[in-house]
Amino acid sequence: MKNKIIIIGKKSFLGSNLTSHLKERNLIISLDYKNFIKKKISFIKNFSYIINCTSNKDYVSDRYLKKNDFDLTIANKIKNLNIKMIMLSSRKVYKKGTNLKESSALRPKSNYSKNKLRTENALLKILKKKILILRISNVIGLNIKKHNKLHKVFIDIFYENIKKGLIFDNKDFYKDFISVDKFCEIVEKLITSNTYGIYNVSIGKKILLRKIVSWLNFYNKKEIKFVDSIKKYQSDNFTLNNDKLMDTIKIKNTPLDLKKYCINLSKEFFKNV
Repeated sequence: MKNKIIIIGKKSFLGSNLTSHLKERNLIISLDYKNFIKKKISFIKNFSYIINCTSNKDYVSDRYLKKNDFDLTIANKIKNLNIKMIMLSSRKVYKKGTNLKESSALRPKSNYSKNKLRTENALLKILKKKILILRISNVIGLNIKKHNKLHKVFIDIFYENIKKGLIFDNKDFYKDFISVDKFCEIVEKLITSNTYGIYNVSIGKKILLRKIVSWLNFYNKKEIKFVDSIKKYQSDNFTLNNDKLMDTIKIKNTPLDLKKYCINLSKEFFKNV
């Protein structure tokens, strides 16, 4: 039997990719946030999952206010229904470090990460076993809908600068990445396994920035200039421990998969440049 899923944020990076991936084996309705809020309970109760992929710009940049917390509003709307919610959180709720587990110390620094952690705690109280929280590492991929995102991530900065003929010299800095295709596969597996709670979503390995840059730049035939790396990347090395996730869904999720994905992404990107 197919799951009936509402995806909120149909033009967002993750929302558009999840819609494209999940619609093959599930019944998907993709809405923007305002249209979802207008929907009556009689409509919403027919679904088994809600995935929120959108956010308020003030929630991203400013201190916490309930009115800016879309996840909280959604949770309160469905709290009396037999529907599970998937919240997309961030690895930035953790303190800096490597091999960060779901039980590792939490020390958010930015307003965005502080707001995410506050929302996590609220949703766990409201929905209990009906909430799945995904603490996501850096997601690599292109936005299907070409929609402007609220805040830039690694690949946005890379492609903005490559158009100018620049690449940051990232030396031995590293992060934990995952392709958007693998992210979508993981979400579908978690839905199928009827999982709840908090999970790290990542490859779980150190990925050197200079390596991922070389993969993303694989098909670039134009001359490039290397410039000093952005300071925030120099002090933001991290890896997430994904053992809990892999024990639950048991899929292939390796740096080699990421390499192949990035090289294919490079081919797609540079054929139009």
